[in-house]
Amino acid sequence: MRFYNHQHPYYCGIDLRVKTMYLCILDATGQVLVHRNVPSTPAAFLETVAPYRDHLVVAAECMFTWYWLADLCAAEHITFVLGHALAMKAIHGGKAKNDKIDSHKIAALLRGGMLPQAYVYPAGMRSTRDLLRRRLHLVRKRGELLAHIQNTRAQYNLPECGRRLAYPGNRDGVVDHFLDPSVRKSIEVDVTLIDQYDALVNDLELTIVREAKRHDGDAFHRLRSVPGIGKVLGLTILYEIHDITRFDRVQELAPTSGAKMGNVHLKWAFSEAAVLFLRHTAEGKKRLARLEKTHGKGKALSILAHTIGRAVYYMLSRGTVFRWRRSSRRSGERVG
Repeated sequence: MRFYNHQHPYYCGIDLRVKTMYLCILDATGQVLVHRNVPSTPAAFLETVAPYRDHLVVAAECMFTWYWLADLCAAEHITFVLGHALAMKAIHGGKAKNDKIDSHKIAALLRGGMLPQAYVYPAGMRSTRDLLRRRLHLVRKRGELLAHIQNTRAQYNLPECGRRLAYPGNRDGVVDHFLDPSVRKSIEVDVTLIDQYDALVNDLELTIVREAKRHDGDAFHRLRSVPGIGKVLGLTILYEIHDITRFDRVQELAPTSGAKMGNVHLKWAFSEAAVLFLRHTAEGKKRLARLEKTHGKGKALSILAHTIGRAVYYMLSRGTVFRWRRSSRRSGERVG
């Protein structure tokens, strides 16, 4: 965890909301200079900090409303620090809590060099990263519909369809498996929605690939050297990482199983990469089998996902491609 510890004459802590934000500005001695609630608009912010802006550092917690404030500070050449929400909760948690108190605590943490930092993702690539996350949301919704069809079939103890319903051509006639009119209607709705999700996801992927011309081509091709990592999954990992140097240690990119810290989208991507890795390499299946003997099936797959994350870290850090490595005593197996 990185802490912002640069010294400035003035420190501004902001408790940011959708319509309003509470600002607290402290001087180097900790004296409160400004402490007020203002509208969440660029004009109100710039007017409030105007007397101090040349020597000011601004901090806000990493909530869903921070984009516009970070971009405004960048455009106005004001130093901006994004606070790590989970770490800040552990530091400034207390019984007395409101916007006024929180803004002062953020400013005090900033002044004292104790504000844990989150990564301020660059605006130029942020929208494409968010589009990739939106695609993942749609893919999960589509998966829920496919699971509902299979669960309904099992509820009525009907024969299996025999083909993977994930493919559009295999869904023809699936409604006819169900005799009850109400059940048939429910499955018909599922199939219709799945078809719509297919069209939306395909369109999103075309847009993502078109917009992704700004990414690091060399890093992207190195990621594609991992068996099972295709175009979209490779772009997801690349855009979630953005700059590998922002991770001081490999544990920050690929935290151990069950750790609360870490990027949930990267965790999912490495888990998905592990499943696809097994489909594309016989060596991976052999190593998973050896891990299962020691750790069990579920834990073994988590270890494989973790080690793929470690491999990606070292590949991008060293500018190398994927390769097998000798066994690690700690995890049982290692790649990268």
